[in-house]
Amino acid sequence: MDSAEYERRIAARFATFDQDGNKYISREDFSTAAAALCKEFGVTARSDKGQALYIGAEAFWQGMAGIADRDGDQRITQGEFVGGAVKRLRDNPERFGEIARPFLHAAIGIADSDGDGAVAPDELQRALKALGVPEELAATTAAGLDADGDGKVAEQEIVRAFAQYFTVPE
Repeated sequence: MDSAEYERRIAARFATFDQDGNKYISREDFSTAAAALCKEFGVTARSDKGQALYIGAEAFWQGMAGIADRDGDQRITQGEFVGGAVKRLRDNPERFGEIARPFLHAAIGIADSDGDGAVAPDELQRALKALGVPEELAATTAAGLDADGDGKVAEQEIVRAFAQYFTVPE
């Protein structure tokens, strides 16, 4: 795959972060994502789980801004996303996963109904839909991440899949 095709595919993933559709990613997009997850799972922002999610969202924003906001305006354009975050992380998707981990860990804590540190595919599907992933894709993704069929998706599997989705175009 040539560089232009790679960048085109990754740019399409930009919309996942641009929660409000205003053509850039900002701190507010991360807060919006946290609010959507809290609402979906009936968690208040002031609860321990809600606070952990908002703190994770802020940490994720800071990590993204640190590698992608080239002009320092506290907004990441699609060009900055493709040219900054993706290019810098393409060879190291684990780094992207680690930037996202605090948010993902807290999101798993909210979606994990039995408190075992993993989420059932239906819970993962609900979380993905709350974040704006189309229903069919959310269902396919959630089922696909339960590769061993045990009815649970562990945090490491979610972090790895998340990182690959945003850094590997296939």
